[in-house]
Amino acid sequence: MVGRSQPPSPRHHDPVTTRILIADDQEDIRHGFRLILDSQPDMTVVGEAADGSTAVDLARDLRPDLVLTDIRMPRMDGLEVTRLLAGPEAEHPTRVVVVTTFDLDEYVHTALRSGACGFLLKRSGPGLLIEGVRAAMAGDTLISPQITVRLLSRLADRQDRIPPADPLTAREREIARLVARGLTNAEIGTELFISPGTAKTHIANVQAKLAVRNRVGIAAWAWETGLASPRP
Repeated sequence: MVGRSQPPSPRHHDPVTTRILIADDQEDIRHGFRLILDSQPDMTVVGEAADGSTAVDLARDLRPDLVLTDIRMPRMDGLEVTRLLAGPEAEHPTRVVVVTTFDLDEYVHTALRSGACGFLLKRSGPGLLIEGVRAAMAGDTLISPQITVRLLSRLADRQDRIPPADPLTAREREIARLVARGLTNAEIGTELFISPGTAKTHIANVQAKLAVRNRVGIAAWAWETGLASPRP
């Protein structure tokens, strides 16, 4: 057995409880994450997988609310797991948060482009893990602070940016720029004299055109193209 799972919860499970699947090839890590998450009143671990292929199969079977995945695993890495479960072509998109030891820029970019709604380092501690799960369930994206500082600094310094041309309209580019600055829907609405609901609709359109699944994907595109620069 490369993975194990608890029986899926009934269809009428408590909607306020986040059902989580853990994918990591180290049993002690899976056990530690389970202890942390199961200690929260609004979270429950419904399955574990020791490799990426099993993680995808279990996710499709158990239909958890969120999958925590490592990157380097046997049979299938966590980036491919993310793409299959959270990417634009996923039949039943699932929230995926990457939790790993490796914070290479390439991994961060690939994970976010593949639909991850969080990228955390294992050394960040249990508090950030819990916060990352709650942020993902709220529709936000949490990235370990150590990664954010380095990532934004390097994106801001890049000299090979491409022009932020199509596929966005002028208004959508402005929306993307404000998302990259970290503004909320309400703040974007105030900035552009539109309602938060209209801002939300624009953001959804931008996500669709850029084929990204969250606001961080929009921000990454804006930084990489030079449309926006991280604040000092």
